Amino acid sequence: RRIRSGAYMTRTGTQSSAPAFRRLIVVLALTAAVAACTAVAPSPPSVASGAATTASLRVYTSVTQPTVDAVVAAFDVAYPDLIVEVFRAPTGELNARIAAERREGRLRADVLWLTDPLSMQPFASEGLLAAWTPAESSAVGDELHTDVSWGTRILSMVLVRPRGAVGPVDWGDLTQPAYRDAVAIPDPGFAGSAFGALGYFGLNEGYGIEYYRRLKANGAIQVRSPDDVVTGVAEGRLKAGMTLDSSARTAVAKGSPIELVWPLSGAIAMYSPIAIVKDSATAGPARSFADFVLTKEAQEAIVKTGWQSVRDDVAGPEIGGSQVTVDWAAAFRRQAELLEEYRSIFGG
Repeated sequence: RRIRSGAYMTRTGTQSSAPAFRRLIVVLALTAAVAACTAVAPSPPSVASGAATTASLRVYTSVTQPTVDAVVAAFDVAYPDLIVEVFRAPTGELNARIAAERREGRLRADVLWLTDPLSMQPFASEGLLAAWTPAESSAVGDELHTDVSWGTRILSMVLVRPRGAVGPVDWGDLTQPAYRDAVAIPDPGFAGSAFGALGYFGLNEGYGIEYYRRLKANGAIQVRSPDDVVTGVAEGRLKAGMTLDSSARTAVAKGSPIELVWPLSGAIAMYSPIAIVKDSATAGPARSFADFVLTKEAQEAIVKTGWQSVRDDVAGPEIGGSQVTVDWAAAFRRQAELLEEYRSIFGG
């Protein structure tokens, strides 16, 4: 199995887990383009010495590294003769790679596994994705899929504050004078979860894009990711911010002096979709992987990395209150407009 993450690459499996091999991959990535191209064998390597390789597939994803690793490891056991190559990067960087490959004439991915529905929709609207129905489609709620993409986990946008602090307790509190110059929000152009939250606030009559104007007027700052929000609060530079429930839980488990706050009006829930590229040269293996991610086995692996499952028969982390969601159909129609309006306020 090959796992590629942004600017660095590692491998899992019996042949390639040594640190020295990882260092070699980094060196190869920095050599001339011709040398880099010739470093990739024309046919996929075998999983282990003497094991026959029947097929391979390439997954492009913005899903967190521990989750990707857990699912690929489980898939490796279920499909030992399939080679999985994964390129992982944050939403903005992944979109840039996909755009560059399309300009060159061919998208090299077979499967897209993204953070939120808004990030997937442009590829669907351009006809890049295949319609499909997973083998275990009955386990996924109607609100968690489209004809071309299916939810694989539930993310919840919540509040974070210093441990022991009294507030904030709901989204509107972040615009109050008590939090002037001390709130951070993640960048929707970088983090898919923040893009999903923009869809919720931008279309909700109780907030609208005006909510972001009030945040800005109150001195809120934009950071790259939900994890960066948690770091700012933990270091005492911020009094509060928006982050993901998993980011906050992970930090708390590591002893960070922060606490997760479930907003009184509800955490913003969004599903993380997976899709098969229509022109994939390895449609069979791609379908096998996409189907597998929705199995109970894979969902249990996802839950262990901190996320809520899309299946009712897989127990996940404790939900601290109500959840609200996005009118995805309306958000699809207005996502470019919403992002443009957001950029007029926070830049980027």
